[in-house]
Amino acid sequence: MTRNVLGEPLEICSFKPMTGFYRDGCCNTGQADVGSHTVCAVMTAEFLAFSKSRGTDLSTPVPEFGFPGLKPGDRWCLCAPRWQEAFEAKMRHALFCAPRMKPH
Repeated sequence: MTRNVLGEPLEICSFKPMTGFYRDGCCNTGQADVGSHTVCAVMTAEFLAFSKSRGTDLSTPVPEFGFPGLKPGDRWCLCAPRWQEAFEAKMRHALFCAPRMKPH
């Protein structure tokens, strides 16, 4: 059984939109997940703008890949390094903020 950082069973992050490296709704990881999509976060407008400014546009739909685009309030499995980057940017500039993590 996959467990979270607290040692508890890993819970669903989101089915709508479907998230996770394996598109199973959970922030599971494995050897193929080089980005470490392990942080279930609640999206904010600030974070979506931050991510886009760093080259990863999560808000624009990409229908050919079944990606609806994210909006504030959506939960999504983020790459741990991107969340950390947003957190550190907030500490330096107070312009963007790392999204709140959803315990799962």
